[in-house]
Amino acid sequence: MITFAENIFMDYTIINLTPDNINTYPAVCFISPQHQAYLSKKEWLIQRFSEGMKIKLLYEDNANKANAFIEYIPGNYAWRAVNAENYMFIHCIWVSPNKTKNKGYGSALIECCEKDATEAGLKGVAVICSSGSFMADKHLFIKKGYKEVQNYGKHSLMVKQFNESKLPELNNTETALTQYQGLHIIYSCQCPWVVRFIDEVKPFLKKMGIEPVVTQLMTAKQAQQAPSVYAVFNLVYNGQLLADHYISTTRFENIMRKLK
Repeated sequence: MITFAENIFMDYTIINLTPDNINTYPAVCFISPQHQAYLSKKEWLIQRFSEGMKIKLLYEDNANKANAFIEYIPGNYAWRAVNAENYMFIHCIWVSPNKTKNKGYGSALIECCEKDATEAGLKGVAVICSSGSFMADKHLFIKKGYKEVQNYGKHSLMVKQFNESKLPELNNTETALTQYQGLHIIYSCQCPWVVRFIDEVKPFLKKMGIEPVVTQLMTAKQAQQAPSVYAVFNLVYNGQLLADHYISTTRFENIMRKLK
């Protein structure tokens, strides 16, 4: 279904993505819908719709691809190292390109999420923000009335409560890290760039004779117990987190050579 935003100052359309229209409106993550990594993401998404996953795509009038995007799901099914039961949880939000920023698009998508959370009878909305890559900056959410309830390194757990209830909390990633000795890559198809990385590094691994233990997270519960807050990408060596989001093959090769 197409929903036209109720904003007389902005001309845009917000698409509610479903299994029926996903081929018409690809859930772009800055990656080609023809790329195998996107197809893995698409398959992952279709499995999540039955868990309450919501994808909203915002198109400016006459745009041929989305200018903004938000992905969220009930907290029980969040693919981050968080306990957000009874809250809606935002995985991702972005606005692109830069010329489309500061037009209120991010705010409009957050309001869609809050509306769905209210209609579902949830206690509020939560999101993990970061000063690093691949996660939204917290200032957008502060402007929308969210408060930081916990932080860990560069990560901030931001929450907007609709009424008094138990707050979400980050899970203990330090304890999870100790379970991984040797070289491990733990990942999920939630991020197509991570899936792309897994294929990109295979030639280098073969050339160098490096054989990491590669584990794909298959459920939200597994992701919630991941060894990093971002959860869906983890490069771990002997209990040390070397990278917690998509990295280039060049950076990966540099990391591996240092370990050698």
